[in-house]
Amino acid sequence: MPAGTLYRGREGMWSWVAHRVTGVLIFFFLFVHVLDTALVRVSPDAYDKVVATYKTPIVALLEYGLVAAILFHALNGLRVIAVDFWSNGPRHQKTMLWSVVGIWLVLMIGALYPVLGHAAREVFGS
Repeated sequence: MPAGTLYRGREGMWSWVAHRVTGVLIFFFLFVHVLDTALVRVSPDAYDKVVATYKTPIVALLEYGLVAAILFHALNGLRVIAVDFWSNGPRHQKTMLWSVVGIWLVLMIGALYPVLGHAAREVFGS
């Protein structure tokens, strides 16, 4: 088999897998979001109950996971665009992937308090 035709478990393969997984997770979130928003037309009371469940610490962790998925998907998508449209992109794709991971980690650390702060206060008190 010619060299370079398979990812062979390297960074490119894992970024491809992560991009697909985060895309599917975001799709399912949007599907559920449309359903729960449509619930307001069927029963405003039921909608209020569903929205009340979204204020729990467990859902806050899920929101943090959603932020993680959206950020990685967006940053990796920009990397894919650069690899596809920049003539030197394929040569630098590994470096760009590690840059994406580094930026993603910094942004996720920065998102800890804004996304999980209210859940931490509810669990541990003010």
